[in-house]
Amino acid sequence: MPSYVDTHTHLGHHGELPPAEHVARAVEQGVGTLVTVGTDVASSREAVAHATAHPQVHAVVGIHPNDAEQATPEALAELDALAADPHVVGIGETGLDHYRDWCPHDVQERAFRAHVDLATAHDLALVIHCRDAWDDTLRVLADHGAPQRVVLHCFSGDTGVVAHAAERGWFMSFAGNVTFNNAQDLRDAAARVPPELLLTETDSPYLTPEPHRGTPNDSSRIPLVLAQLARVQERPEQDVAREVLANARRAFGLDGAVGADGADA
Repeated sequence: MPSYVDTHTHLGHHGELPPAEHVARAVEQGVGTLVTVGTDVASSREAVAHATAHPQVHAVVGIHPNDAEQATPEALAELDALAADPHVVGIGETGLDHYRDWCPHDVQERAFRAHVDLATAHDLALVIHCRDAWDDTLRVLADHGAPQRVVLHCFSGDTGVVAHAAERGWFMSFAGNVTFNNAQDLRDAAARVPPELLLTETDSPYLTPEPHRGTPNDSSRIPLVLAQLARVQERPEQDVAREVLANARRAFGLDGAVGADGADA
């Protein structure tokens, strides 16, 4: 069985599914490396706790753009302290969301820039949420200066954004929506991603892949995402799984990514 990677899940958002059971389900399906992501200070603390409790899990800490008004100096100072924990491998999810538009754009941008600074200062991956805001997201990264490692979470860009990201060595991570019937444009973009920059995620409990759409998602469904990516890239699943694991290690600095059997993968 290949060793799969879920580079973006929210273990604390699953309600009735306890994190330990979530991780166990994932491991049964060959998903031996998970990254759980904070969306505010409280869930970031929780992400670090989950990563401390489970050797397969790593943490990303940050404040979601929809909640960017929470990115006060005090909150950013706490994220700075959390980022020093050895279980933390990234800063985010941060970025810009002009689709839901729950937070003023200038407030989102200030918080985004502060997260870029945190990622740079701690030499961690920057995990970016971008929805209907590609021009502004790319502008911020250009004029503020991107950190060494950038992950475009739940990638939603077109082939032009793929080319832009590939030129800069940014990782592009695809979730269950790449399997949706109405997502041909996204599959066309995924087909153009260089193999060395491709990542898989669930964004669970959201974006459940076909044929399970309409039910809560969890990390055990990563094989469905990877199978779709292998189809659009016309490459063997085993090869894609092996490359994605190597990419995750580089993106998040996982010197000892854990395999599904609990051994080093």
